[in-house]
Amino acid sequence: MKKYRWIFFIFTSSLLLSACSLKQDAANLYKQETPLESDIIIPASFSANQQETVKVLLTQGGKKVEDPDFVHFEIWKQDGSVKYPMEQAEEIGNGMYRLSKEFDREGLYYIKVHASSDGSIIMPQKQFIVGELSEKELKFLQEGLQIQEASHEHHH
Repeated sequence: MKKYRWIFFIFTSSLLLSACSLKQDAANLYKQETPLESDIIIPASFSANQQETVKVLLTQGGKKVEDPDFVHFEIWKQDGSVKYPMEQAEEIGNGMYRLSKEFDREGLYYIKVHASSDGSIIMPQKQFIVGELSEKELKFLQEGLQIQEASHEHHH
């Protein structure tokens, strides 16, 4: 009798384990997300007290995004002394969105784009300079560059 129990146990175990094996197309049963991509376009130089326009080109699956869920721009000065409220971008067409802004202070700034389309949300960020940098901002950039160079050393 023990022999039959043992055979029954092996048969049942193998049956249960085979039911748990992955199907070849299991990954296709889940939603396949196409990530949203962006290219932030800023002028070669910014001047203080002058209207400047920043743009972003949105693409998804190799196509330009014409009807995203949202596109907002967030801009702030590196030292925290200036922070503009998040603003909705204006659609130009052909996947391009823009925001025009006048910067009343020189220095190092950051722009972050908040965008969403078809379930994909991105928040890319880029730095830019308005006018001239202060000594403190220049030092900040140089220290950041040194840290970046040190982290890219190769080990043999």
